[in-house]
Amino acid sequence: MRRVKLILGIVALALAVFSGWQIGACELDNFELHDDLRDLAAQGGAQIGLSAPNSEDELRSAIIGKAKAHGIPLEPGQVTVRLKGTAYAPTYYLAADYETRVTLPGYSLTIHFHPTSAR
Repeated sequence: MRRVKLILGIVALALAVFSGWQIGACELDNFELHDDLRDLAAQGGAQIGLSAPNSEDELRSAIIGKAKAHGIPLEPGQVTVRLKGTAYAPTYYLAADYETRVTLPGYSLTIHFHPTSAR
């Protein structure tokens, strides 16, 4: 009886670790994309005059590329790019809206993410 409890406990622990790992990986990818959005919105080179500000299409393509590097498939319709301010002091708002499907043993769930460049 004691062995059965031990085996069931180990199986339950392994299932919890596996599930946490799957969900945690999705959360980490979302956090990294959020960080990339903030970096892209800062437009560091344009702020100090080293480069021209990026267009909305260039930013949208850059966001899709960053998401692809993190394993997140995005379409242009899922990316929001808004420009405020002047040509000399642009302010960008960047956002993405996507869902990720997590498959666990015997169960699957869809997690919705909406990372933005806002703080």
